[in-house]
Amino acid sequence: MKGMGFILLIAGFLAATFVASLDVQAVDWPAFAIGAALAVAGVLTIKRAESGHARSATVLENNKGELRESIDNVVRDTEALRDDALTGTALRDAIDNRLRNDLRRFADARESMVHLYGLQVYADIMSSFAAGERYINRVWSASADGYDAEAATYLAKAATQFADARSQLSAAAS
Repeated sequence: MKGMGFILLIAGFLAATFVASLDVQAVDWPAFAIGAALAVAGVLTIKRAESGHARSATVLENNKGELRESIDNVVRDTEALRDDALTGTALRDAIDNRLRNDLRRFADARESMVHLYGLQVYADIMSSFAAGERYINRVWSASADGYDAEAATYLAKAATQFADARSQLSAAAS
């Protein structure tokens, strides 16, 4: 289905481009519209196929596990960073090594939350998660600039936001 969508998209785009290039002064608008309609039909077919895949039980179940596991790891590792009281390069390296993969995993699986728990729950969880992620980026930048006290402050704020996201996800899952 998705392959057919790409074929329609490419064929429609090429047809509309060809029709537009035939005459510099005048475009055959009905023929152009047919090509454009094919391209639009291709885009809609691709979107429908992707939506069906995103809602499949297998994908939802896998992403549910990814969400739970990655947010648990992020909360655990953020607390560990606070306990280690790292500064400077050591803190930046620890953030890169401990957190980045799980932050990415959570972000990659986030769209399944809409299908699993609804749009409002998704918005609430992602609000906390995004705030925590911004704080982690601020910690990284502050440590690079030598502001270790600011880095520690924002690391604590990040830990709070991630813990809040985890508790909301747990509440939604139960």
